Amino acid sequence: MHTKKEVLAEALNLPPIERAELIEELLTSFEFPDRRRLDRLWAEEADDRIKAFKQGEFETIPMEKVFAKINR
Repeated sequence: MHTKKEVLAEALNLPPIERAELIEELLTSFEFPDRRRLDRLWAEEADDRIKAFKQGEFETIPMEKVFAKINR
């Protein structure tokens, strides 16, 4: 059995994208009363952002620049 510190040390050695995926998986493992409401609100936020992007309401950043900054 691994200790919390050991698991954290291993997780911190993962690439940034894998760490983000791990965080998402850990967070979704929790059940709480407002879970469905929060999921719905995040889905609405994503839809709003997609709509704003399609309407040219904000500037985008090329994927390469984003990942270069993450991987520093």
